[in-house]
Amino acid sequence: MINGKRIAAVVLAAGNGRRMQSSIKKQYMMIRNKPVIYYSLKTFEDSFADEIILVVSKGEIPYCRDEIVKRYDLDRVTRIVEGGKERYHSVYQGIRACSPCDYVYIHDGARPMLTGEMLNRLQTAVETYGACVAGMPSKDTVKIADENGMVQLTPDRNLVWTVQTPQVFSYSVIKEAYERLMEEEQRLLAEKIAITDDAMVVETLLRKKIRLVEGDYRNIKITTPEDLKIAEEFLKDFNR
Repeated sequence: MINGKRIAAVVLAAGNGRRMQSSIKKQYMMIRNKPVIYYSLKTFEDSFADEIILVVSKGEIPYCRDEIVKRYDLDRVTRIVEGGKERYHSVYQGIRACSPCDYVYIHDGARPMLTGEMLNRLQTAVETYGACVAGMPSKDTVKIADENGMVQLTPDRNLVWTVQTPQVFSYSVIKEAYERLMEEEQRLLAEKIAITDDAMVVETLLRKKIRLVEGDYRNIKITTPEDLKIAEEFLKDFNR
C-alpha cells in the first residue's frame, strides 16, 4: 500500500518464447542462478505492492507454486492463474483475479530489470493521470513503412518512445477497458485491429490518454538468446 492506496501487480509468464530456440520457456531460463521470472517478482515483493497475481500457461501452476513462489519465499504472490490464447486474454484473467484495489501494475515477467525507482515514478504518474506506461525516448530514427516496405513517413524522433512494462492503471479504468475488449473482440479481429499492449486497450476502448513515464534503457524484454547474455551483464548492477 502507498498513500493509502491498495496496489496489485499482474505479472505475465504465459508466453511461449518461440524465438528463444529452446525447449525451456524463456521465463524459466536461468540468469545468475535464478529463473528470469524471479527478478521482476522479487522487485514487486520488495515494493509497496499488496499482492502479486502470477499468470502462467496451462498446466504450469504446480511448477510455479513449488519451484518459484515457495522456493524463493515470494509471500506476496497471492494467486497463480492460467492465462489464455493471446496476451490480452492472460491479462484479463490476471485482472479478474485481483482483490479489491486502487491501482494495477501489469508487467511482462520476461523483463527482469524492473526496479523500485521505476515503480515509484509510475506510482506518482498514475495517481495524477489514472493511466501510465513505462518507456524511453527512441535512440534511433524510426521509419513508418507502407505495405510494400517503402518508407511512408519519418516521425520526429523527439516524439517517438519505445514502450515497456509495467503499464499502470486505476483498477476501474483497466477493468472496464478489458471488459469492453472481451465484448468487442470479434469486431476488432474482423477489422484487423491488433491489440499489442494494455495501453492500447485503454486508448482504443475508452479513448483515454496515457502518460508516458521514463523507465530504463536496461529494461529489456528477454526474447532471443542474445538477450539472455545482455541481461546477465545488466543484472551485475542489481543487488538481487
